Amino acid sequence: MKELYKLHTAPAARPENVIQGDCYRITMLTDRLVRLEYSEDGIFEDHATQTVLNRDFPKVEYSVRELEDQLEIFTKHLHIIYNRKAFSPRGLSIQLQGYAGCGDTWHYGEPMRNLGGTARTLDEVDGACELGTGLMSRRGAAVLDDSRSLLIDEDGWVQPRKKGICDLYFFGYGHDYTDCLNDFYYLCGKTPMLPRYALGNWWSRYYKYTEQSYMELMERFDEEGIPFTVAVVDMDWHLVDIDPKYGTGWTGYTWNKEFFPDPERFMKWLHDRGMKITLNVHPADGVRGHEEMYPQMAEAMGIDPATEEPVNFDITDRKFLDAYFDVVHHPLEEQGVDFWWIDWQQGGNTKMEGLDPLWMLNHFHYLDKGRDGKRPMTFSRYAGPGSHRYPVGFSGDTHVTWASLDFQPYFTSTASNIGYGWWSHDIGGHMFGEKNDEMAGRWLQFGVFSPVTRLHSTCNEFNGKEPWRYKPEVRHMMGEFLRLRHRMMPYLYTMNYRAYSENRPITEPMYYRYPEENAAYEVKNQYFFGTELMVAAITTPRIPNINRSKIKVWIPEGVYFDIFTGMTYRGGRNIEMYRDIDTIPVLAKAGSILPFTDEISGAEAEQNPASLTVKFYGGDDGSFLMYEDENDTCGYEKGICVRTEFSLNWKAQQQSIVLHSAQGELSLIPQNRSYTVELYGCRRPEDGTVTVTVDGKPAAAEITYDASMKCLKLMLPEVSVSSETVIAFGERLELAENDLEEVLFAFLDQAEIAFETKSRIIALVRGGMDRLAMISELQAMELDPNLTGCVMEILTA
Repeated sequence: MKELYKLHTAPAARPENVIQGDCYRITMLTDRLVRLEYSEDGIFEDHATQTVLNRDFPKVEYSVRELEDQLEIFTKHLHIIYNRKAFSPRGLSIQLQGYAGCGDTWHYGEPMRNLGGTARTLDEVDGACELGTGLMSRRGAAVLDDSRSLLIDEDGWVQPRKKGICDLYFFGYGHDYTDCLNDFYYLCGKTPMLPRYALGNWWSRYYKYTEQSYMELMERFDEEGIPFTVAVVDMDWHLVDIDPKYGTGWTGYTWNKEFFPDPERFMKWLHDRGMKITLNVHPADGVRGHEEMYPQMAEAMGIDPATEEPVNFDITDRKFLDAYFDVVHHPLEEQGVDFWWIDWQQGGNTKMEGLDPLWMLNHFHYLDKGRDGKRPMTFSRYAGPGSHRYPVGFSGDTHVTWASLDFQPYFTSTASNIGYGWWSHDIGGHMFGEKNDEMAGRWLQFGVFSPVTRLHSTCNEFNGKEPWRYKPEVRHMMGEFLRLRHRMMPYLYTMNYRAYSENRPITEPMYYRYPEENAAYEVKNQYFFGTELMVAAITTPRIPNINRSKIKVWIPEGVYFDIFTGMTYRGGRNIEMYRDIDTIPVLAKAGSILPFTDEISGAEAEQNPASLTVKFYGGDDGSFLMYEDENDTCGYEKGICVRTEFSLNWKAQQQSIVLHSAQGELSLIPQNRSYTVELYGCRRPEDGTVTVTVDGKPAAAEITYDASMKCLKLMLPEVSVSSETVIAFGERLELAENDLEEVLFAFLDQAEIAFETKSRIIALVRGGMDRLAMISELQAMELDPNLTGCVMEILTA
C-alpha cells in the first residue's frame, strides 16, 4: 500500500476509561459519550473503522457499582444499568441526568426519534426524501451503530468486520448540540478545509460542450460581469459514442478530441482566468479496449492488451486501485485536471461483504489528491457517517420543482446533525419539471447562501441556467447574487476555517444556538450562515397583486438588520416577512461584522484581496477575526496563516471602530490594503465628529451617508497591514429608526391594488398616530390577509 493511504489515527481508548467483562466492553469516552461492545468470544476491536478514527479521549470521571445481577456506571450526565448479558431492552439502559427538559431513559434496541441527519443522494427526488439518523434529539440522546463498519488496518486498507458483534456509540448530550458535534468530530475525524476556489461560483451542465463553445460561454459571462472559479465538465468530455463491442460510453477516460482537440490548451486557458476544472467520471465499467491508456492498464493488471479483455472495476483489489490512479487519473491530472467529480450511481455492492464502493472511491480519491501537498478535495455523493472527511458532497439529480427547492434548505442545515457541512446542490434543479423564472431565481438566492454555489442542469436544450435566458428582473437579480457570492469570499473563507478549527458547519439549524426555544425547531428553512448571518430561504412563488413572496421568520431576542433592505427588526418573536424577487431575508444581528471584497473575478477570488469592505452593524459591541492562509495547501493544519481582527465598540463611552494590525505569516497577504468601512443602522453624525487615525496619526477619509440604508461609509487610504486604524466618533451614535413612510410608499407604489386602498394605508403613517393605533386601524380595514401582513411587517419591524 502507498504510504499516503496510512491514516494518522488514535483508535485505542485509554485503559482507565474501559470497563470490561467476559463478553462485554464499555468505554467511557467522555461523561456523555459511551462505546458499548458485545462479543460472544470476548474479543474486541481497537482498529479504526470507516466511521470512527479516534478513541483516545482524555480520562473520564466516572464511578462503578458492582451488584450481583447488574453493573451500574455513573457520570455527571449518565446512569448506565447493564445486566452483563447479551444486549437487550431489559438488560441495558442509559438514563440522562442533569439536563433540563430531557431526562429520558434509553433502552437498547429502542428506536431513537431525533432531528434527522442526511441522505446518500437526492437523485430523482421530487420534493422531500427520508433522512438518515443524526446525533441531535430533543429527547437528548442518539445512538450511532458502528457494528457493520469495516476496519482500517495499519496500512490504511479495509478489512472485513467480524459478524455477530455489537458496537454502538451512545451520545447523551441533552440539548448541548454543538458539544455533541465537537466530540463526534474528534471521534470520527475533522472536516478539512476546502481550497479557496471551491467557495466561488461553479458552472456545471450536462451538455455536449466543445472547447470553443465553452470558451465562448465563459467570455459571455465576462461580458455580463458574472464570475466563476470552477468549471465542471460533465461526461461528454470523454468518448461516449463507442463501438458496442466495448459496451456503453457511460464510463470513459479518453478525451473526445472532436470536442476538445487540445485538452492541455483548454485547461490552461481556464487556469489562466482563475478557474479550476473538474471532470465527471462514472467508474463502474472499468477500463475497456477503446481507451488510450488501456494497454498500460491491461499490463498493470496482467492482461494481454491484444485480447482487449476489459479491466473490470474492482475497488477491493489493491493492484487495481494503484493502477486506477497511476495509469488512469494521474496523467489526466498532469494535463490540468484539478479534482474529480465521482458520479457513482451503481449501488453499494463489492466483492468484500459490507464494503460500499462509494465510500472506497471517496476515501482513496481524497487521499490520493493529497499526494503533492496541495489541499485535496473530492466531489461525490454521501456514503454514510464519517463522509464529512471527504468534501464536497454532490447531492444528485433533483427535479426542477418548487417542492424540491422547498426541501433543500432544510436538507442542507439538517445534514450538520451528522457533521456533513459541505453539500453542493444542482442549483435550479436538474431535470423534468418546467421552466419557471421565479423559481430559478429563488433557487439561486438559496444557492448563494448555501455551502457551495453550483449551477447545474441536464442536457435538455431548453434547461440552461445562464441568467440571460430569464426575464429581465430575474436576470438582473441572478447577476447581482452571483457577484455577491464572490464579494463574500473573505467571510466565507473564515467560515471555512471555522468549520475545521471549531467544528462548526457553515450552515446550522436555528436550534443549535437556541436549543430551548420551541420556535427554533419550527422554521425549517431558516438557518445560520456562519457566525454573523441568519438566512430565511424563500421557496414559494410571489403572491399576486402584492408581488411579494412570504416566509415565516423567527427572530431571536435582540436587534437585527436586513442586509439587503437596511430595515431594522426587534427580535423575540415570529414575523411573516414579504420580499420581492430581488432579495430574501438575510439578517445580521447588532454587533455583527462582515468582511467583503470587490475583487471578484476568478483570478482575484482565489487570492487574498488587497482591498476590503468591512460591514459593521450598530447597536452592540462586536468583533470578527478574519482568517487567511495559502488558500490551497495544508499549511493551515500547522497554523500557517494570518488573522486580522475587526472590532466595533458601540457601548463604550468613546465609540469606535478598530481595524487591528494583521498577525501571523504576513507574507501570505498583500503588504498594503485599502479599506472601505460601512456602519449600518446608525443616524447620520454631525460633520466633523468622525476622526480617523492610523497608528495614532490623523488620516484623511472620504465620508458619506446613505439615508435609505442608514449607512455611514468611510473610504480609507491604503495602509500597511501591520498598522492599526481607529475610527472614533466624537458624538454618541444612536440607532436610526426605520423610515416607515418611505418603506411603505415604495411597497404600495408597486402593489397592484386599488388606488383608494393605497391612499387609506399610507394615511396611517401620515396621521400622527402611534404604532399601536396604526395597527388597530389597519386591522379594522379588513383587507386581504397578505396585504395586511405585508404592511404589518413594515409597521412592527
